[in-house]
Amino acid sequence: MKKGITFAGNLIVDYIKNVDTYPKCGMLANITGVSRAVGGSLPNTAINLAKIDSSVPLSAIGRVGADENGEYVVNVLNKYGIDTKKVIVSETAPTSFTDVMNAPGERTFFQARGANAEFCPEDINIDALDCDIFHIGYILLLDIFDQDDADFGTVMARFLSQVQAKGIKTSVDVVSDSSADYMKKIAPALKYCDYAIMNEIESSSIWHIDPRNADGSLNAETIHEVMKKMADLGVKEKIIIHAKEAGFILDVKTGEFSAVPSLKIDKNLIKGSTGAGDTFCAGSLYGLYTGMSDKEILEFASTAAARNLFSENSIDGMVEKSELIKMMNEYERLSL
Repeated sequence: MKKGITFAGNLIVDYIKNVDTYPKCGMLANITGVSRAVGGSLPNTAINLAKIDSSVPLSAIGRVGADENGEYVVNVLNKYGIDTKKVIVSETAPTSFTDVMNAPGERTFFQARGANAEFCPEDINIDALDCDIFHIGYILLLDIFDQDDADFGTVMARFLSQVQAKGIKTSVDVVSDSSADYMKKIAPALKYCDYAIMNEIESSSIWHIDPRNADGSLNAETIHEVMKKMADLGVKEKIIIHAKEAGFILDVKTGEFSAVPSLKIDKNLIKGSTGAGDTFCAGSLYGLYTGMSDKEILEFASTAAARNLFSENSIDGMVEKSELIKMMNEYERLSL
């Protein structure tokens, strides 16, 4: 019998500011709209998956502050039927928040770690976990999990090894951080991942490889090579990479490489791209959980990510599975 998915990690409030342009340093841009929404790996992936299929048992583990933002995050999770009994309320740090500057064609994040910086393995009772998949994110934005470990490389790697030892499939996601040592912080954890889901920048940055050609186009061959390198680091089952143009899966056991281009979306319909990667992740996890083929996973996840573009925040654009399948069959795809 299926036990569902547990999500752990970053619990964040996003303050989304729409601006008419992203200015150069010292210059001015106009703010055209301001809104608040949940953000971070945990809410974005869990809520989008809950909206896709409310029958999947979902639970959350993380930290918020003893403040109004913390109550807001927990209430939104509860609204979508996600079990929040294991969310811890910190008395020493505020709920993490991010200022999202949403300009046409791009977005930039200013992050305050808050209670997420206190989140640690001791907050999670591994023996009490009752799920098929345990997904945690983001590596590079969970301070204690990102710390060094003498035997495993990182605290995250040690923790994931313990979860795997309980027979639970492990899954990770990563945040894009231009100042991070990707090899040091990400590579050790991959040895204890059944599924690794991240974007082309995060995966390629482990080896300081540019995933794009000189003209800016995506290089699928380079993505494939990066995924094989990730497999060599120890990922057990599936490596999933997403970019604006396409999604990719490497089946580690068979070596099969799959690529599916993204949907063609009219630019006039796009309201924002905040959380698009997390939405792709949610679609991927749903596909893995329900036993879709690799091609089906990529088709479904890319459609979920495209649907996210119809909203300014990370969750409002999502619709249930039947509507996503309808959209998947109606839209054309880009050329890869």
